[in-house]
Amino acid sequence: MFLPLHDRNALRFIPFQVVTVGLIAVNVVVFVWQQSLSGDAAITTVFSGGLTPATLFGNAPVPPIYDVLPQPLTLVTHMFLHGSWLHLISNMVFLWVFGDNVEEAMGPLRFLVFYWACGIAAGRAHAVMQPDSVAPLVGASGATSGIVGAYLLLFPRIQVWVLILFRLPWRLPAYGLLIAWLAFQVYFAVWGPPSSSAWWAHIGGFFAGLVLVPLFKRRDVPLFRAEESPRFDTV
Repeated sequence: MFLPLHDRNALRFIPFQVVTVGLIAVNVVVFVWQQSLSGDAAITTVFSGGLTPATLFGNAPVPPIYDVLPQPLTLVTHMFLHGSWLHLISNMVFLWVFGDNVEEAMGPLRFLVFYWACGIAAGRAHAVMQPDSVAPLVGASGATSGIVGAYLLLFPRIQVWVLILFRLPWRLPAYGLLIAWLAFQVYFAVWGPPSSSAWWAHIGGFFAGLVLVPLFKRRDVPLFRAEESPRFDTV
C-alpha cells in the first residue's frame, strides 16, 4: 500500500537510536546468512526457525528434519528470518522510520523488550487465527506493526512522507496514514483473497503496540504529542 520514507520527528534526548540500528543490522546479517545456504539448508532453516501454527499448538507433528528448536522459541526466531530482499527491506524501512522515536520514548532496553513482545503477540495472533496452517511464518512485520501502533499513540500529528503504491510521494499526518494502514490490514484479513501476507500478525502486533506503549514509555513522555520536533536550518 505504501512505504514510509521520512518523518519530521528529530531525536531530542538520545544521540543515536542504537537498538533500532542494531535490530536492522541483525536482520540483515541473518538474511545474508540465509542467502548463503544451499537450497535444502535454506528450506530447513525457514521451517525450523519459522513459526508454524499447527506445530506450535500440537495440531500436527514436527517432521524430524525440522525439529531443531523448541516450538515456543519460534515465536522469537521467526522475527529474524525473511523470505526475500523485498520482504526484508520493506520491514526494515518501517523499523528505520518509526523505530528511532519509539526507542527514544521508551529507552533502549525497554524498547528492545517491547519489540520482542509485539513480535511474540503478532505470532500468537497469526497462529490463533490460522491454527491448522502448516506454512511457516517468517518476518519482522509483526514486531514493526507494534512500533506502528506505538507511534500512532505517541506522535499522531507528525507529518510523514510516504511513497504511495511505490510511485507517488505524499506527506500525511501519522494518524491518517497509520489508521489507513490498519484498515488495509483488516480488510485483507477479513475479506481479501488468500495470500502469503500474514495480515493477522500485522493486526495482532499493531494492537499489542497500542496496549503496551503506555506501560513501556518513560513517565515524562506524553501520549498524543501535538507538535513536531523543531527544525533547524544550517548555513
